[in-house]
Amino acid sequence: MTTVAVLGGGVAGLSAAHELATRGFDVTVYEWRDVFGGKARSIPVPKTGAGSAALPGEHGFRFFPGFYRHLPDTMAHIPDGNPADNRSVADHFVAATRVLLAQDDGEPELVAPAELPSSLNDVEVATRFVWEFGTRLGLKPAELSVFVELLLTLLTSCDKRRYDEWEQISWWEYSGAEQRSPAFQKFLADGLSRSLVAARAREISARTGGLILCQLLLSLMRRGGRVDRVLDGPTSEVWIDPWVEHLRTTGVALRSGWEVAGIDCDGHRVTGVTLQDGNSTERVTADHYVAALPVERLRLLISPALRSAEPRLAALSALVTRWMNGAMFYLKRDVPLQRGHAIFIDSEWSLTAISQAQFWAGIDLKQRGDGDVAGILSVAISEWDRPGRRTGKVAHACTMDEICEEVWGQMVDHLGSATLDFNNVDSWFLDPDIEFPNTTATTNLEPLLINTAGSWANRPDAVTHIPNLFLAADFVRTHTDLATMEAANEAARRAVNGILDATGSAAARCGVWPLHEPRVLGPFREFDRLRYRLRRPAAKLTVSKTGELARNDPVARGLLAATNHLGRG
Repeated sequence: MTTVAVLGGGVAGLSAAHELATRGFDVTVYEWRDVFGGKARSIPVPKTGAGSAALPGEHGFRFFPGFYRHLPDTMAHIPDGNPADNRSVADHFVAATRVLLAQDDGEPELVAPAELPSSLNDVEVATRFVWEFGTRLGLKPAELSVFVELLLTLLTSCDKRRYDEWEQISWWEYSGAEQRSPAFQKFLADGLSRSLVAARAREISARTGGLILCQLLLSLMRRGGRVDRVLDGPTSEVWIDPWVEHLRTTGVALRSGWEVAGIDCDGHRVTGVTLQDGNSTERVTADHYVAALPVERLRLLISPALRSAEPRLAALSALVTRWMNGAMFYLKRDVPLQRGHAIFIDSEWSLTAISQAQFWAGIDLKQRGDGDVAGILSVAISEWDRPGRRTGKVAHACTMDEICEEVWGQMVDHLGSATLDFNNVDSWFLDPDIEFPNTTATTNLEPLLINTAGSWANRPDAVTHIPNLFLAADFVRTHTDLATMEAANEAARRAVNGILDATGSAAARCGVWPLHEPRVLGPFREFDRLRYRLRRPAAKLTVSKTGELARNDPVARGLLAATNHLGRG
């Protein structure tokens, strides 16, 4: 039987093991932590489980946008561990139906729908949001039209233009934010990128940031589609733990506590891997190797021999990571906020949050910890380099208590102390990946990859020039592109397909799907492909004051008219 060593037990590594095991490979997964799941894992809060289950903590809340396809497909093939209900872990998705957009200093809160309206109340919410977004935020009508035009230009650009032009500039430059109103910069340029992908508008590639935003909006527009889904319980309990158990039943060997210390290469092939568990060292060999390690770990293992055999690995050092970590507030009285995520648009630390108890119907928090917890507010901190207004310090220079004070205070600035009363906090928890050896050398064990402008050129494919080494991680080139669980799963599928090709396997290849593109815009992309070959600029769709689409040149106008005619037919 062909042996495969999977280095890393996060979502990418477990995904690779899952697909390989179902195709008859002998798979061993090596993970440096004591538990599997990587950033997605739940973390029992220390000292809260005496005589009861511990309170659930996490690196950051998990959510599953509607455009995800690869990861939900894998999850649909994982039994949830309860033989009585014959369900998969994908059956534990719950729709988050609202998004709260909160501003500070008493400015109005906006509630946006996160799915197509299915009731009169949904219609009312959607109507109110559209009205308030257009009239109460200070956005000029012309700028709203420009924003739609920017997205349409991305959607109607051919792939060559997307990579050669839009990949090379930032979302800030692409949107012309420097010349636009403060409201445009706040809501449509910097605010969206900081809140959604922990990226700065001046850094993130326009191709990546814009197309992911398009995917979120297109998810909302499809029949039965929704922007946002979450799980109905702590991530490890309803997904990761059943997955690990399922992998064991399929024959996968899962070895935790083993860190990859070296990848040996003879200049052509990988000849073995050195592992260490703190007390001992072990060298393992396999027919094939899947490196499912985050970029900040893998690049430390790139030896001259590996770099010589696969020169693209040298470019990993150019990839940029940022901090995006979570804080959990355990509440004596649940505060649901809205049935979905909250974006604190004016927060210096780019906070987003979700109140989790409302989604966890089968979880009794009173049976956990000290029995006094009724709600959990899970907060993601995406900006660690901007001073907070209370401490005057950037987040990574703060102590744990200062982070707690600043995060809570920034949320109160947006929602008010009547909604968020600190006397209601039973306890709080910070992602333990943030280490505090002292107040000047705080470190982050698991930062997040950022898709900076031009970074696509520095990202490798899942199949390398080393015939028995494959890459499965969120920095690998994928359709998904953004560093997410979905990208990690897609990269794993690509790595497995590479192994199937290398071994001449007759097994079915893993499904790999492009992002959804509106079929009606296909002719425009074909037209742009011709324009690009002729070195012509993108022929942009424009939006009139009445919301009608138009093109600026005769051929494009004819194409638009033909498309409209076909759409009516």
